[in-house]
Amino acid sequence: MTHSSSKGLLPKLVLLMLTLLSFFSLANITPVEKHGSLAIENGQLVNQNHQAVSLAGPSLFWSNNGWSGEEFYSKEVVTNISKQWQASIIRVAMGADFKGSYLTFPEDNLLKVTQVIEAAIDNNIYVIIDWHSHHAERDVEQAVHFFQLMAKKYGHLPHIIYEIYNEPLKNTDWHSVIKPYAIEVIKAIRAIDKDNIILVGTQSWSQDVDISAKNPIKNVKNIAYSLHFYAGTHREELRQKAQQALDAGLALFVSEWGTVTANGDGAVDYLETEKWLAFIRKNKLSHCSWALSRKNEGAAIFTAEASITGPWPDEQLTTNGRYLKNIISNWGY
Repeated sequence: MTHSSSKGLLPKLVLLMLTLLSFFSLANITPVEKHGSLAIENGQLVNQNHQAVSLAGPSLFWSNNGWSGEEFYSKEVVTNISKQWQASIIRVAMGADFKGSYLTFPEDNLLKVTQVIEAAIDNNIYVIIDWHSHHAERDVEQAVHFFQLMAKKYGHLPHIIYEIYNEPLKNTDWHSVIKPYAIEVIKAIRAIDKDNIILVGTQSWSQDVDISAKNPIKNVKNIAYSLHFYAGTHREELRQKAQQALDAGLALFVSEWGTVTANGDGAVDYLETEKWLAFIRKNKLSHCSWALSRKNEGAAIFTAEASITGPWPDEQLTTNGRYLKNIISNWGY
């Protein structure tokens, strides 16, 4: 009787072990292992299996020399954001404007950016390489050179997303300025990298996606348009504009957003943020939240005393940081 029961128990134990192994294997799969090469199909970001994808992670602050965000451009930060926060994406905000930027210190900024990109690749998460400027049309040659460099170095990998213009200003016309700039930079990237996603900035700090929807870039695949918002300032009116663009077939990517006001300060607006998150989930959009810094402002994720490498206990996170950590950690990928 005992012997017979033992024989029956063995297959059950084997099955249980295999089930547990399968569970842990699935639990440990990385974002890029799961999704592979991304694409835009019918206005939606999809993975290698043509399934809709919604990625979530933080954005680094400007990389400019001497600015408060540069200290977080390290492998350790990316690893901890990936492991501790379960982020599926990180955004590299390479400063291409103002003092200390890539335009005046290319080697310094390129080193910082490269460290983050390669850490993202090592951790098998996606990475947005962002030309972080409000005046990119002034520096087309430099932007083309930079993105060709990035495409030659990393364009063969599925991890890479290019963001070619962070936030054009309100008086920077989509039709005559932003779109021609974008076409030129896209052409330079596509000469090297035929497939990886390219994000195109839109007029008025990447809010006027409805204007872009009326005159989109044509005959180029895997293009999405940047939608930026700060919940304390941008509300239902901007969501309606975003919905118009989506209804017109435009692919949107929320490459920068904040819980506070548009100047990066103020308290977390929980009510409007939750409305935005519901909109993002409903439309299966991907998003990167602002910002990995210790700057003394509402949008900073870290307190002044926080570690510059992590991991970070909650007491080293601001109110905004704790809220964003919870959103990103529970987003799933």
